[in-house]
Amino acid sequence: MGWQKTFTLSKRAKGCHLVTEEVASQIQAGLLGVEVGMLFLFIQHTSAALTVNENFDKDVRKDMDMALDTIVPESLDWRHTDEGPDDSVSHTKASLVGTSISIPITNGQLNLGTWQGIYLTEFRHVAHTRRVVATIL
Repeated sequence: MGWQKTFTLSKRAKGCHLVTEEVASQIQAGLLGVEVGMLFLFIQHTSAALTVNENFDKDVRKDMDMALDTIVPESLDWRHTDEGPDDSVSHTKASLVGTSISIPITNGQLNLGTWQGIYLTEFRHVAHTRRVVATIL
């Protein structure tokens, strides 16, 4: 039997943001009684993404943002800029990082590694809230 909930992450501007605790608080009800399962998180946006990475050193988040800016620079001759100069660059970065992640559940807890956390990678300069669909199987 599955469990699903759509929730909204707090408003954040461009950058890589650790959201593990915010996600965990939203899915507590779905974790109850799950001995072995999977959490699937899907972000319902084309200019932000989800990933799992280092959760301890804040410099990792800054480095990731810098690396993505280097790989996909805003300075390219983007054609789709209807919502501003960060429009197509945000869509491209979101495709590279991805719209979904999966995390094992063991004994009602997310089974992340010692130094792992859930990141929202926000690619828009202006702060946005983001909708996430959590599915537990």
